[in-house]
Amino acid sequence: MKQIVDNKYLLVVNAISIMVAFLTHFPELIALSNPYVSDGLSFPGMHWADVGNEVLFTYVSLLLLFFLNEAVFHFNSDMVSIGWKKMLCAFVLTWVVSNLLGKCFVYLHQHFDIPAIDAMLHHYLHPLRDFLITCIVTGSCYFFHQNRMSRKMLLENQQLRTENIINQYEALKSQLNPHMLFNSLNTLYLLIRESPDKARHYLEELSKVMRYTLQDNESHSVTLREEMEFVRSYIFLLQVRYEENLQFDIQISPELLSRKLPPMALQLLIENAVKHNEISNRHPLTVSVKAEGDTVEVSNPLQPKRGGTAGMGIGLANLAKRYQLLYKKEVSVQEENNRFTVILPLI
Repeated sequence: MKQIVDNKYLLVVNAISIMVAFLTHFPELIALSNPYVSDGLSFPGMHWADVGNEVLFTYVSLLLLFFLNEAVFHFNSDMVSIGWKKMLCAFVLTWVVSNLLGKCFVYLHQHFDIPAIDAMLHHYLHPLRDFLITCIVTGSCYFFHQNRMSRKMLLENQQLRTENIINQYEALKSQLNPHMLFNSLNTLYLLIRESPDKARHYLEELSKVMRYTLQDNESHSVTLREEMEFVRSYIFLLQVRYEENLQFDIQISPELLSRKLPPMALQLLIENAVKHNEISNRHPLTVSVKAEGDTVEVSNPLQPKRGGTAGMGIGLANLAKRYQLLYKKEVSVQEENNRFTVILPLI
């Protein structure tokens, strides 16, 4: 993809250079094709070789100016930011170098008999042409950069939409897979027989979990308050199943509840903790959820199930990618002192 973009950039730069090289010498070309016009425009004694050399020199100069701007300011890169200060520096540098290149061409003409136009009018027009060429080069470079940034943003938005759809699908699949569905229905069946009131509460929390999972979140972000309301419903379902063997230590500063994070981020981390660790009377599990400063972290002791697999997993890798696309932030994963901790930035 980058190779295609670079080839397109080279083609456009060449096209602009050729077009500007001919247009800046359009009066000379007209004068050369008509001797009467030549005299009227004060271009006496001009030949095709003179104009051809001028056009070729302008073309080469434009290419050099384009690649100078690319080398110094990286206009063709989407990894840098181009502000008005850089644009001003690029304009001044291009104007100075364009003027120096013109003086070099005059020097070659005078000392090495390189064909060139000697008419006074042509020399008077040089400063104006330098200014116009500078405007065209820096303006084109800025347009290239803005176009590249716009395309990058569109691509990232498309990636984000795709990641969001995948995330919703995975969350829904996790809730509706046969094992999870069987456990939920079996738990609900037992509660209906033993405690109808608790069964109604369980069904209400299950409906909240399903509703949050299926909601269409166009902003790709939710507040920590919204996420925690969903997480508490999800925790209720887990604790009904695991009873006293699964505990949660939740410590969240109230002032952080308005901060944002991707939807279902905390639920994914809690689900991973339950999925990959043994939970029993002999090995109860306590999952910690703490929000302070600019982060929220979910941690748990490492007590892997027999035959369990290690690794970040698709869900956590997907969450890290969503953070990168949404906020340009990194998700921190730590495994030390027999504890597994994931730290999420709060926006």
